[in-house]
Amino acid sequence: MKAVADPGSSTAERYRDFAEVEAPGQSMVYGEWALGVAGDPRIIELIDELPLAKRQVNLVFAAIRAAGGPVVSYDELRQWLLAQWPTVRSIALTRSTQTNEAARCAVLLPLLAGLPQPLALLEVGASAGLCLFPDRYSYRYGDQEVHPTEGPSAIVLVPRVSGPVPVPHRMPSIAWRAGLDLNPLDVNNVDEMQWLEALVWPEHQERRRRLRAAVAIAQQDPPRIVRSDALVGLESLAAQAPADATLVIVHSAALAYFPQDDRTAFAALVPTLPGHWISNEGQGVTPGVGDRVVASGADPALFAVALDGHQVAFAGGHGQSLDWIG
Repeated sequence: MKAVADPGSSTAERYRDFAEVEAPGQSMVYGEWALGVAGDPRIIELIDELPLAKRQVNLVFAAIRAAGGPVVSYDELRQWLLAQWPTVRSIALTRSTQTNEAARCAVLLPLLAGLPQPLALLEVGASAGLCLFPDRYSYRYGDQEVHPTEGPSAIVLVPRVSGPVPVPHRMPSIAWRAGLDLNPLDVNNVDEMQWLEALVWPEHQERRRRLRAAVAIAQQDPPRIVRSDALVGLESLAAQAPADATLVIVHSAALAYFPQDDRTAFAALVPTLPGHWISNEGQGVTPGVGDRVVASGADPALFAVALDGHQVAFAGGHGQSLDWIG
């Protein structure tokens, strides 16, 4: 689960791509910042002093926020950044992108509910484990609602939907849950939860509110997250799942941070394990996914959602939309 940047692109190109592909409709602030960085040789020079894996847009911008960087125009930010770069650099070197967006559970739930119950849920790249609690959140898909067995949750996930989404009639039953991460975050550690908040984009106030509510839910029953590289620890952790539950290995926006060879090895390993595999990653990230689907005109910013390697949907990267393709 090593974070990696595309070695074939320059830092300026990656920041410009972010401004043109990922930021539109999501963050005007980050779009302006990324475009400003892309055209600023001095700031690019500073970022290029970081190891390749630490030059990611989301990581650098979150480090700026965590260091107290103001949400201002790029021209104003630049002066602050030049003065505060040592602090930003230190944060970027010690942290990693671990956005733990509970709303991604709205993408996973229809697939989880359709598998033989109960489930043993194992998440790769679990961060603080907030996506290990899909049964503790409420959902609204169009005019259909799904709630935890004990009643409506403080968190209601409402993705925009299209296509024949198989909305479940009842919440899946999760008998066992665990995660893997190179750097597990503790939901009871204030500093680590503040880092998760720094990873939320400036305009996303609802995501920030949801993050705090999801942390409160997880604090009631802190998840087990094992510190390990996925290729090293996955088979061992999967073997600990109860035999009478259906093992489901899930990952969302995690495989993108694997080197390409590790992605290939991971995609070869998971099908050898018992149970099922749900991937929710950027298009082209999961080896083999999308090969059977011609997505004419699909927004390149959408994720590809797949069950056992077969793509079934496109989804917003933060769980904000779900477009089922059958």
